[in-house]
Amino acid sequence: MDTLTHALSGALVGRVLAGRRVPAGGADAAAAPGARATPPVWQMVAAGTVAATFPDLDFVLGWISELTYLRGHRGVTHSLILLPLWGLLIAWLLARFWQRGGRVAAGWRSLYPVVCAAIFVHILGDLITQFGTMILAPFSDQRFGWGTTFIIDLPFTGIILVGLLASALWRGSRLPATAALVLLAGWVGVQAMGRAEAIDAARAYAAAHGIKAVEVDAAPRPASPFNWTAIVFDGERYHYAHLNTRRSEPLVATADDNFIRRFSAPYLPVAMAQWEVRERFGNGSTRALAEQVWNAEDFAFYRWFAMFPVLDHAGEEADGQVCASFKDLRFLTPGRDRQPFIYGLCNAAGGWRLFEREAGGLRWIDPR
Repeated sequence: MDTLTHALSGALVGRVLAGRRVPAGGADAAAAPGARATPPVWQMVAAGTVAATFPDLDFVLGWISELTYLRGHRGVTHSLILLPLWGLLIAWLLARFWQRGGRVAAGWRSLYPVVCAAIFVHILGDLITQFGTMILAPFSDQRFGWGTTFIIDLPFTGIILVGLLASALWRGSRLPATAALVLLAGWVGVQAMGRAEAIDAARAYAAAHGIKAVEVDAAPRPASPFNWTAIVFDGERYHYAHLNTRRSEPLVATADDNFIRRFSAPYLPVAMAQWEVRERFGNGSTRALAEQVWNAEDFAFYRWFAMFPVLDHAGEEADGQVCASFKDLRFLTPGRDRQPFIYGLCNAAGGWRLFEREAGGLRWIDPR
């Protein structure tokens, strides 16, 4: 999920958890012995926003190296195990900041629940995508993802925005923010339904064509909760199709249509889906090179990173080097000019040389 949507979701959580304020030493406090002063609504919203943004500070890993970022993104800052510690740190820092700035705030204990809740909502927002989140870091680098939601989902973000705007109009009520959270859960439920339908379509395709499926999955796509790339892996080949599980007729789009229609048009009805087949390692004379690159120690990070890896290119490059690169069907989106995360190795003197394939050619990467 993009960082802006994370920040907005934290603000929404802050508004839901902001109760009626009890001023320290006020009449309400006197009427309720033991009651603790609570922060004003704006501070709860601000605390939720900051806390929900915090996990994406792992972008600083990119200052070390590109591979450090790829290995560490959605790692320790997204850990459910470390969440209570991150919550303690952020709540304490925010309380100190507001107290020093003269903006009286309750102690860190009053901020702690909303900060933890906002971090948790950030983690949930990443778990519903398919990129993978290391919720058990630092004890495990296994990546989890429910794969219900495309990484940028405009309706998802829109529901949050409407909830926040309604909360600004009805300042005395938490109902608009609460309703927005309920709608978000319902929207993800609709997406989960679309995912189940896409997987059923993939299983039906495998059964109809006598394919012994080792893995059946579906990757979420933009513009509709029913747009999917259905994937069947038979141990050697990936069979995949871009489909819409609720469409009965193809959607026609022209260059003059809005971008949502244009993005959605490539996804055909299940009965008309055009299935493609890709060998994981290709075939012919380049297969041995592809397997050698795939199994190389220098390519371990990509074996860990990729979900549906297929050979992108193998053979001699323009500069005479012999190379092989792989791409991940998880990121194969129709209508997108270039697919990200295409990595490979070239057989250089003394060992392998790591690169990412870009539109302009190969970009060499420091393997550290």
